Amino acid sequence: MVSPKRFPERNPRSVQQATLCFLVDRKRVLLAMKKRGFGEGLWNGSGGKVHIGEAIPVAVRREAFEELGIHITETQSAALLHFYFPDDPAKRDWNQDVHVFLVKAWLGEPKESEEMKPQWFEKENLPFETMWADDKYWLPKVLAGEKIEGWFSFDDNNKVLDWEVKNVEDGGKISS
Repeated sequence: MVSPKRFPERNPRSVQQATLCFLVDRKRVLLAMKKRGFGEGLWNGSGGKVHIGEAIPVAVRREAFEELGIHITETQSAALLHFYFPDDPAKRDWNQDVHVFLVKAWLGEPKESEEMKPQWFEKENLPFETMWADDKYWLPKVLAGEKIEGWFSFDDNNKVLDWEVKNVEDGGKISS
């Protein structure tokens, strides 16, 4: 899939690759309050940067263990999100492609770490007012089982300037 014209083309090798995962059961999703660093004070899934030479599935498992103390045993690819911060040169390093996964099976109980404080939420009652501004546009789709690709551009205050979300065909691959 080619990104919409209003978002710049880029090579995935030139943009930070990151992961994000959400533990889910039939009615709930696990979010975690970010306690420090990028996204501090916001509810989000578990995830972070993919290290050089690290495979994305390995990165998502590593991040979940580091942040929540769990061992993922089953993931489902759900989305590829492209984030842009064009207005603030200091945030150029924040441009990233985020590979989103739903986690339906894991070992251990999620627990608080130095970085994240987990809490279960009903899927129908997520705290969007204390999440990243883009989450309301794509997370309900992912939790409903849709496979998507999305593009988001943010202003200096991390508010969404422009966005587009497209469904990826059944059986289709999310491009990277």
